[in-house]
This record gives sequence, C-alpha cells and structure tokens, in this order.
Amino acid sequence: METTPPSPADEKPLVILSQPLFPEFAAALAGRYRFVLAADADAAAAAEARVLLVPGLAPVTAQHLGRLPALELVAGTSVGVDHVDLDTCRSRGLSVTNAGPAFAIDSADYAVGLVVAVLRRVAAADAYVRRGRWAADGDYPLATKVSGKRVGIVGLGNIGSRVARRLAAFGCAVSYHSRSPKPSSPYKFVPALLDLAAASDVLVLSCALTDETKHMVNREVMEALGKDGVLINVGRGGLVDEPELVRCLRDGVLGGAGLDVYANEPAVPPELFGMDNVVLSDHRAVITPESIRGALEVVTANLDAFFSGRPLVSPVQL
Repeated sequence: METTPPSPADEKPLVILSQPLFPEFAAALAGRYRFVLAADADAAAAAEARVLLVPGLAPVTAQHLGRLPALELVAGTSVGVDHVDLDTCRSRGLSVTNAGPAFAIDSADYAVGLVVAVLRRVAAADAYVRRGRWAADGDYPLATKVSGKRVGIVGLGNIGSRVARRLAAFGCAVSYHSRSPKPSSPYKFVPALLDLAAASDVLVLSCALTDETKHMVNREVMEALGKDGVLINVGRGGLVDEPELVRCLRDGVLGGAGLDVYANEPAVPPELFGMDNVVLSDHRAVITPESIRGALEVVTANLDAFFSGRPLVSPVQL
C-alpha cells in the first residue's frame, strides 16, 4: 500500500540551528518545526531556510548568514545579540529578535546582589569564616553600607530600569547614562559617561555591546569612579577595558568590582582570583529555571509570529 507524501501545507516549517538547542527548548519545540543544524544542512535545506535560530552566544558571522540565501529572520535566545553580525543583517534587510524582557528580572536581581556582595564584602567574609580565621584572628574588617549610595546605571533598558527601581528602594540616589534621555524616567539623565562615573559611588553596566560601547569603561572612567568606587558588570565583558580594570583594581585606583561577564569567556583574568574586593561569577546573572521558561515563551512567540505573518514579539532595532 502506497503512502501519500505530506503536502507542503502539512509540512512543518524549517528552522536552521546555529548550534544544538538547549534541552529545555528541544523538548518544548519538538514536533512544531523541522530543525536542521547549520553544519548538517544540505544545499536544499540551506536554500529553503527562512529562519536561523541562535541558541546561546556562539558567533554568527557573515559567512554563516551567506550560506542561507532565503534567510529572513535571525532569532536569538539571549538579550544581547553582539555575537551576530548585525551589519550583514542590516545590509540584507534581515529581521533580528532577542529574548526581550525574559531575563531582565533575574539580571536586575543579580546586579543588586553583586552591589551588596561587593560593598559589604560578603564573599570575602564568607571565605574568612570558612578558613577558620574568625576564631583565630577576630572579626573580619567592617565594610561600607549600601543604602544611600550614589548609583550610576549605564543603559536604562529592560534590565537597567529594574536595577534602578530596586536600588532606589535601598535609598540610593540613581542617575543614568544612555544614548538618549528616557522621558518617562524619574531618574537623572547624565549625557557623558565620565560625568556619571565622577558623580557615582557605584557604576552598573547593563547596556548592549556595540561598536560604540566597546571599552566605554576605560581607565579615565575608572579613575573618575575612584578609589572607593565599585564597578558592576552584568552587560558584556567587552564594555570594559579588561586589562585596565585589572590594573586599576590592583593599584587601588578603583575600589572594587562585581563581574558576571568577561572579554574572552570563559577565560577570566587570573589576577582577579586573589582580590578580596572583587566578586566573580560565570555569566549566570540571566539564568534561572524561570528565566529559561520565559525565554522559551518569547522565542516560540517570535517563531509562531513569523510563520503566521504577524508582527514579531521582540524585534531588535538595527
């Protein structure tokens, strides 16, 4: 008995993957789309594909995009899309989406946690107790309070605005720097990053990495933040001149840092490991089981919208 092949209308939409899906995504999206890894795509699949789904932060280059002549959408699973060649996307008229606000709440919570951890020396005090030094050497030295600090936020988007609200609840005086003022924001806009750093006790980075923002936090900015100042980075490692950061922390030019992101992940400058005034984590500010579910919902909504001809849920402005 012959089997009738599925008609084009019954066939699931094809989605090319830049790399394998996360297990949670694979389980939830199974049966909804035809997934083919870019590395395994034959000429027919590459010619047909209209969507490239980008799990994680592996680079998507002009060469990758060039293999997909019918491509219309690059769908990201992260907030930042600096790992995608946006110039090529722009020149080809491709749409790009990200995870939208899915990770914003957890990133903001984590940024505030880093502020508290660095100012109050939580990690260093924990290590002090675990090494038995409390009993042997007495109390760990006092650290400065969080409440009332002057906080500058770089990037008042989904994440930055939530960081601002949380730290305002601590009684902190919040100001911000971004490409343009936010008319609805109750916080003071500072047009120049250097001026914001000079007027802040804590500088929180929560903006996107672009050609314009790469190494925006240089030695001059760190000097303006000062010997008692603290730098918090939950944005991208490339926002900071990392070798200068190490030097400024080592030489006492900068008071401390809370870092969740680095210039060449997973490599972390080893000089930071022995600094009690630095709190380090492994690019996990955005990730909780809840945020992964939220990102999955956004990604699914973008794919469904694209294939049904509806507006995308979280388009990135190119």
